Amino acid sequence: MSVLSSPLSIDGTRQSGKSVRTQNVTAALAIANIVKSSLGPVGLDKMLVDDIGDVTITNDGATILRLLEVEHPAAKVLVELAQLQDAEVGDGTTSVVILAAELLQNADELVKQNIHPTSIISGYRIACKEACKYISEHLTVPVESLGRDSVVSIARTAIGSKIIGADADFFANMVVDAVQAVRFGDAKAAPSYAINSINVLKAHGKSARESMMLKGYALNCTLASQQMPKKVVNAKIACLDFGLQKTKMKVHVQVLINDPDKLKAIRARELDITKERIGMILSAGVNVVLCSGGVDDLCMKYFVEAGAMAVRRVKKNDLMIIAKATGAAFLTSLTNLDGEESFDASMIGEAAEVVEEHVCDDDLIFIKGPKARTAVSILLRGPTDSYCDEMERSVHDALSVVKRVLESKKVVAGGGCIEAALSIYLENFATSLSSREQLAIAEFAKSMLVIPKTLAINAAQDATELVAKLRAYHNSSQTNCTYGHLKWVGLNLTDGVVRDNKKAGVLEPAISKIKSLKFATEAAITILRIDDMIKLNPEEKSTKTYDDACAAGELDG
Repeated sequence: MSVLSSPLSIDGTRQSGKSVRTQNVTAALAIANIVKSSLGPVGLDKMLVDDIGDVTITNDGATILRLLEVEHPAAKVLVELAQLQDAEVGDGTTSVVILAAELLQNADELVKQNIHPTSIISGYRIACKEACKYISEHLTVPVESLGRDSVVSIARTAIGSKIIGADADFFANMVVDAVQAVRFGDAKAAPSYAINSINVLKAHGKSARESMMLKGYALNCTLASQQMPKKVVNAKIACLDFGLQKTKMKVHVQVLINDPDKLKAIRARELDITKERIGMILSAGVNVVLCSGGVDDLCMKYFVEAGAMAVRRVKKNDLMIIAKATGAAFLTSLTNLDGEESFDASMIGEAAEVVEEHVCDDDLIFIKGPKARTAVSILLRGPTDSYCDEMERSVHDALSVVKRVLESKKVVAGGGCIEAALSIYLENFATSLSSREQLAIAEFAKSMLVIPKTLAINAAQDATELVAKLRAYHNSSQTNCTYGHLKWVGLNLTDGVVRDNKKAGVLEPAISKIKSLKFATEAAITILRIDDMIKLNPEEKSTKTYDDACAAGELDG
């Protein structure tokens, strides 16, 4: 009997079953192994060189994974996971990837023991829910009870694992001052912190300790002309997302003229349109104009005559932040809904003063005392450009962490403390269940230990002994009321011992731990659900040569 080929054959390859799952887990582990050695206060950096030779040296998980060109679809899930953690919390990108990969590896072991993935997934979901609940109820400390020092400690912990870790105290205080300066909101409502109003500028030269915080939003731009005033008090600001240049006819516009005198009139009108536009802006009371395009000599002349300040080629992002801070309208054109050009006083932003100052080797424009929101700038100094870039990433992480803590008002102890506590709690919780999810929850508990283990390995300590001590302390704190204070015990990686990390000031935002647990679990579940992989073959493109085309033309002829 002849076997007919399936009429629904796929133009591609199909893999299904255990081999796909194992392949996905291997890809996820490969990604995690890349960032594993960069975890913790003594983690190492990675050097990434792209196809055009640009070098990036960093230990920020999200940056490393973003710069890698990952082909495997399952590995891409982990790259997106790191970016999500970076966007939501700003820190903990490396640990979330390591945790997700460990959860996957342990789940794969269970699948090999013929436990269905559905049971593992439901077990993981229960474990994640219980873990988040346990952190919220037993392991968090309100920030108010600890004061400003705790917020500085959180910033110090975030910076401790970075390139500027040696100067963690100096930068932690600077970051906390900067975040508290951009607080806004009603006295009754919970305060918000606009950290995008903190402009981080970099200038290589001098040492990292000579970095400084500057009051006002600093722009890395200079005045359009040296004849303009260097300082404007009671500034009335216009934010224009276009250039101020002589009006030109659009491309493909044809004007047919019989009389040469009319050509002069058209040219004069072009100049008048520009003059009217600038006159309209200045007559509304504007004395500082920031625009994202260029300002030509003709327009500059009008501003100099009016004693106004004009700054050209301001980054669009900076322009939007300044518009928000000063209460100005962000204008993409002067045309209103009726098609007429207009500029009125409601579009103007206000600031106490706008001044050009010489800072370090550059001239910077400072917008001080904006009306709607305060703004500050941090100027980072460092020996090389790549060092300054890494400093900027470190400061961004610290700013995000401080913002999260001040808004959520809850912290937890760091140094593997939370993971060890959850591991013990979930192990005991698993034994209280009589369903098949018990095995998955036990594996989840085992996976939690990957963080303290990796921290100890990276610090060149005896990981087995330290993790065993840590588990013993947390077991005592959970089973015996008299040892309740031991729940804050975590690793001291410098001396290779365990200690009370709450007292030592190694603190992290509670929201960072909860989110990373949720994200890691969801990512692991997403990859675990896959049991079939169908890869379609690319369409064959007709590769006709020039000679073929010529031959075809001759035949047609």
